[in-house]
Amino acid sequence: MPKVKRSRKPPPDGWELIEPTLDELDQKMREAETEPHEGKRKVEALWPIFRLHHQRSRYIYDLFYKRKAISRELYEYCIKEGYADKNLIAKWKKQGYENLCCLRCIQTRDTNFGTNCICRVPRANSKLEGSLSALTVVAGAVLVNCWISAFVTVQSDSHLCLWSLLFTTGLISYYININEK
Repeated sequence: MPKVKRSRKPPPDGWELIEPTLDELDQKMREAETEPHEGKRKVEALWPIFRLHHQRSRYIYDLFYKRKAISRELYEYCIKEGYADKNLIAKWKKQGYENLCCLRCIQTRDTNFGTNCICRVPRANSKLEGSLSALTVVAGAVLVNCWISAFVTVQSDSHLCLWSLLFTTGLISYYININEK
């Protein structure tokens, strides 16, 4: 969310082109913050906020670095005013962090086993039989358009169990496929 006190300096040229989108995302952020959270876990209440924060930062990042549609002055103005997260954008510029959903995904202190989020696993290195492209929630962090599907194969004497945890918009569904040998 942008800072409450805005600079007295008028916005640079091109602001009128991106202002409606940023205002719309700001309105959605306010709705997400005031949404009732009864019956939800603490992290579940934060998921919409993380998603909108990512969406707003990615919008500005794409406009400046990918499409080159805004000037450096406008980009720096958006960073200064708090419309985009400069630390998250700095990570997106590094190789291997292009699809990072939030900075929380790379903080190993937030997990039980000192691991990273599944969005950190490169698609080429993952041994997935299927995949799901969707708005995805993993470990309290929101992944937008990440390919997600975690498979754990357990072999026993008579069964091969394939458990697939599909995380879709905060709902966890378990798919168990048991094949007898």
